[in-house]
Amino acid sequence: MKIREIIEGKKEWRAHMARVKALPKDYQIVYKEIQKYLFKVGPVELTDGTGLLSGIVDLFEEGASLGKGVLEVTGSDVAAFCDDLIKDSKTYSDIYQESVAREGNKAMNKASDKTK
Repeated sequence: MKIREIIEGKKEWRAHMARVKALPKDYQIVYKEIQKYLFKVGPVELTDGTGLLSGIVDLFEEGASLGKGVLEVTGSDVAAFCDDLIKDSKTYSDIYQESVAREGNKAMNKASDKTK
């Protein structure tokens, strides 16, 4: 990654966070919880810029402009809202589980080769 890309990435992130800070307080709180949840669950695409997170801010800005409360936008189960957003995305957890399964299969194959 070039220095220019790093600088541009930081500028984009700062602009993104300025949009978050401009939201009503309840939206900011829920956004931060969504962000923590998504960083923990780890959809792989999340590291590709701020696309998913920007989409959430777009949705929140629209909801706030219509005078809706944040839970009217997300629903009362915010984790389910997040899960629905990433249901078709590959996560780091998926990658880890696949690697564990591969290693397990290798170990099983080696064990069965020894018994032959």
